[in-house]
Amino acid sequence: MGDFIDSGAVKVIEVIGISKDGFEAAVDNAVAKAAESIKGITGVEVQNLSARVDDGKVVQYRATVKLAFAVR
Repeated sequence: MGDFIDSGAVKVIEVIGISKDGFEAAVDNAVAKAAESIKGITGVEVQNLSARVDDGKVVQYRATVKLAFAVR
């Protein structure tokens, strides 16, 4: 679990998660991929959902999210 921030500073970045399995998976992918290089993510805010369509079918889901983590 991430650190609880009760004082100090928080940095917020924007990331776009991508999945073929749905919007929830796209959000999960954004957080998981960012967590590989960013320690202590404490929150996620979904900003936008979009999808790529090919031949009348959704083929890719995208989730633009903001991730928060403590400044160290």
